[in-house]
Amino acid sequence: MFEFGRDLRKLFDKARESDDLGWLELIGADLVEAEARREAIDAGRISCARPFDGWLRAAALWREHARRTGRRESLERAAKCASEAARHTTTPDQTAAAAIESGEIHLLRFDLFGGPAALTAALSDAQSLTAERPVTRAAAAALHARLCARRARLSGQPSSLLDAAALLDAALHGSRALPPSVGDELRLDRAALALEAGVARRDGRLLDQAGRDLRALVETASPDYRPLTRARALAMAGAGLMALADLARNEAAKVQGQALFDAAADQFTPDHSPLDWAAVRLAGAGADTPLLLLAEAEALSREPGLVLGALARERRLAAEAELAEAMMDVEALNSLEAIVRRRLADAAGAEPLDWAADQIGMAHLAMARARLTATEPRAVGLMLAEALETAREWGAPALMHRAVLATPETVARA
Repeated sequence: MFEFGRDLRKLFDKARESDDLGWLELIGADLVEAEARREAIDAGRISCARPFDGWLRAAALWREHARRTGRRESLERAAKCASEAARHTTTPDQTAAAAIESGEIHLLRFDLFGGPAALTAALSDAQSLTAERPVTRAAAAALHARLCARRARLSGQPSSLLDAAALLDAALHGSRALPPSVGDELRLDRAALALEAGVARRDGRLLDQAGRDLRALVETASPDYRPLTRARALAMAGAGLMALADLARNEAAKVQGQALFDAAADQFTPDHSPLDWAAVRLAGAGADTPLLLLAEAEALSREPGLVLGALARERRLAAEAELAEAMMDVEALNSLEAIVRRRLADAAGAEPLDWAADQIGMAHLAMARARLTATEPRAVGLMLAEALETAREWGAPALMHRAVLATPETVARA
């Protein structure tokens, strides 16, 4: 994304010594990987003067690479580096810092691959911390608040949502001594929580709070220095506006929401952060989204088990089914179904969320063929019910929503 001249190299050499890793947003995923490898190699040298700091930094770099690409290998490398950091601790604060990094890795594992067990493991790490320095206590509080927010969103219980919101407020207030990127993550999580609860309950106060957080992030995250944070905020604002537009049946608001998605996608290129690009495109995908774009999003999120990859696969299958139906091409539907059936036949080696996405895709194909041939689709309700239950078990509400949307009205009433 940038030409690395002499002055810019000096800038990054200085940034490498900083605790704030926000500068990583300026470099692409490949360079993040190179930085992570370099840091891990340096930390493992016998001559390394501060192995704990080196391993902890390497863990954070590998974690960022996993967040950008969805690569499970990078997440495992991050966990290994955090474990190495824990082996080199000499103070209680260092022990707490290593545990916080471990918790951050568990949190990201849940975000990428689902599985509420990852949240339980992370909460266990966070609740057993004993830190001495205020900055370490603030980092622990931030992690705990973000974990509780995810658990509250899964439960959907009003009391849990309110408790999580209070924890995020307190953590954000105490994050002033932490790197700015930590505060940004807390604001994004608080906005997501307020937006989801506000839309579900049609609560204007919560929606206003989400809007304030997202507006602050967009205004402070310069596209020249923090393109990914800015894009995430714009995409979340677009999702909120589109949800409200659907509730109010307001076409003008839909157009504004799509403009926010387009602005988010313009902040960076697909190779800079593949998963962010795929997430923005999927969040903004409508009925008229080109099939090629959905296929590209699927290709960028192809790591087995990714929540985003499962969503991309389901959206692409739905679009292909719709296209084949519009062209009255029963043979195309049969060919697509044969491909999905072969994948499902190897269910023993499939990731649960990928399997659920294929079940929803099969339902799309079966219903499209039934409409073309004037027959009754077989086992559609069972396919969607099993996909819905799997998505629920793995903590993937977006995939649950897609299963609900695919359910025919006659099946839903039954």
